[in-house]
Amino acid sequence: MVDLRNLETFIAAAMTGSFAATARRLSISPAMVGRRIQALEESYGAKLIERTTRKQRLTDTGAQFLEQARRVMESLDGLHEIAQPDSGLSGRVRMSGPTTLGIKRLAPLIARLSAEHPALAIELNLSDRAVDLIGEGYDLAIRIGNLKPSSMIARHIGDYSFACCASPDFVRRHGTPRRPQDLQDFRCVLNLNIVPRNRWPFQTRRGETFTVEVQGNVEIDNGEALRMAALQGAGVAYAPLELVKDDLASGALVEVLKDWRRLSLPIHAVYPSRRFVPKRVTVVIEACARELRRP
Repeated sequence: MVDLRNLETFIAAAMTGSFAATARRLSISPAMVGRRIQALEESYGAKLIERTTRKQRLTDTGAQFLEQARRVMESLDGLHEIAQPDSGLSGRVRMSGPTTLGIKRLAPLIARLSAEHPALAIELNLSDRAVDLIGEGYDLAIRIGNLKPSSMIARHIGDYSFACCASPDFVRRHGTPRRPQDLQDFRCVLNLNIVPRNRWPFQTRRGETFTVEVQGNVEIDNGEALRMAALQGAGVAYAPLELVKDDLASGALVEVLKDWRRLSLPIHAVYPSRRFVPKRVTVVIEACARELRRP
């Protein structure tokens, strides 16, 4: 009978693409990863992973084996939850999230979840790139923006709004734009996460979208750095409201163009298409949805 640890190790190696990454994920040595996969291959008499000094890849048999192995592990999760419906959450959830939202909302959320469920481990990796959930071994990703078609399951769990703001000193020295078109005459801090960076979207009161071309000599790809530049008077910033709402409330930043609607993007929880989603992943998704719908 197959050793489930070997099966788990094979799945992790297939998804991460690296014995070293698998070892870090499972807290074992790379040599142990190799021994477990070799034992699995010997049990079934088939080569599952081909390795060279530079890379590894699944064999054709390994790719088919992976699909069945994942179903086995998912079914075991399901059996545990059926047999022990009232047991506390346990196991690990690997999730990815965007940097600003992760710092402001997701990190406090998982701190509360960890207190409620001491046996549950949540690994939160923050990056503004779209990770490969399957290839990098994630259970869940929180993503901002419209999604490309894929085989993943996506659930809309909130919205991400933006604000135009500047420091009080900048407004005193340069004045206040009255219309979005006035921004063409103001120095702006360009947000590299908006594509294209120099075209800021607005909406008329009738809901018609238009863009304004802006310019500036500071361009930043990180939310917290963008906020700091705006606080220091570098220009008008088009920033996530989540990032600057405390500064707006305290007066450290001043909102401009309040009467004009800015960009609002959907927030989705994205996870691999599975017939069975572990309860621990479902609980994290539900908690994220509740948190992100809270003002």
